[in-house]
Amino acid sequence: MAALRQPPRHVVIGVAAFLLMICFLIFTPRSTHLDLNSIGHSASRIPPASPSKKTDRFYGKEYNGHASPADVNRVSNETLGFEKILIVGLPERTDKRDAIALTSSLTGFQVEWIEGVKGEKIPDKAVPFDDLSSALIMEDDMDWDVRLKPQLERVAQGARALLSSASNPDSPYGDEWDLMWLGHCGEVFPETLDENKARPTDDPGIRYMSRKFVIEKDSTVPPKNKVTGLVDFQNNPEYTRWVHITGAPICTFAYALSQRGARKVLFDLSVDHLTGPFDNALAGLCRRAVSTWGVEDPAAAGDRGLDTKCISVTPPIFFHHKARGLVNGDSDIQTVKDGQIREKGKTENIVWSARNNIRNMIMGTRMESQYE
Repeated sequence: MAALRQPPRHVVIGVAAFLLMICFLIFTPRSTHLDLNSIGHSASRIPPASPSKKTDRFYGKEYNGHASPADVNRVSNETLGFEKILIVGLPERTDKRDAIALTSSLTGFQVEWIEGVKGEKIPDKAVPFDDLSSALIMEDDMDWDVRLKPQLERVAQGARALLSSASNPDSPYGDEWDLMWLGHCGEVFPETLDENKARPTDDPGIRYMSRKFVIEKDSTVPPKNKVTGLVDFQNNPEYTRWVHITGAPICTFAYALSQRGARKVLFDLSVDHLTGPFDNALAGLCRRAVSTWGVEDPAAAGDRGLDTKCISVTPPIFFHHKARGLVNGDSDIQTVKDGQIREKGKTENIVWSARNNIRNMIMGTRMESQYE
């Protein structure tokens, strides 16, 4: 048998950061219009695109939600309905820390920092576990729409509808999910993956993975000619967002783990099992789970992706911000030609960029759209 290859050091960096974060989740459980393709339609109640009054506040601690059922409005608390929000970043990047601290505070939520490590500094010993039921984990260059809290109300409704959550769940997103992919570079719907294309439409797995919670006329979605991703947005109604079963996302900009999900991910993506970049490995777990849903043959089903229940949002509601200033400052692992300057910060797929509207949030003045 050929010797197993050790993953390259740079591949391990993402997993090292993940392990540091996931160690905050304890392994003790806590208290758990309609057709094949669309389990729900939500006419968006997200605030309109051009508020003109200073009193139109859909951000900050003052915003307490307007969703139904009422317990969904817990997504408007200071941790966005999760127990904690964790940001991973290198301690020397104080510019990114300052930006995240200010933007999150103005939007109305609190974050905690996990110090990232470079490959050559990965520790060999374990880190103690904390007692968390869920966590939202983000990279340190994230941006979001000023109207993030109203967006999350729709996401929570969608997650609960997709996985048939019981009433009065512990989490405002329901108690059935393991992983929620809220920020990514793009992904396709799972029924369009190569391994699923040949399955008949009445196949139980296809029926499961094809369901979508459709948010129509969403003013936080960019116009068709501006939105980016892997879905064919041109052949769908403009300003549409979907909450759906995860297919195979690219990038781990922002994702949430329940305690049960953290166990599954830690087991599957432990260093001994790592076979590639962290985001690909995490997507692979979700892909194995959805593509073997309903498969009864044990040989064909394999490990069933540990039956991990993954949910995605497309277009994503978190995306990495390219800040004004030196382009070389965008990444800590890639470099570009020195001296290039970006005159204005920008973020794909975000209409009212929180990063670009810091002054407006402070002053309570009209928000600036990236697409006007």
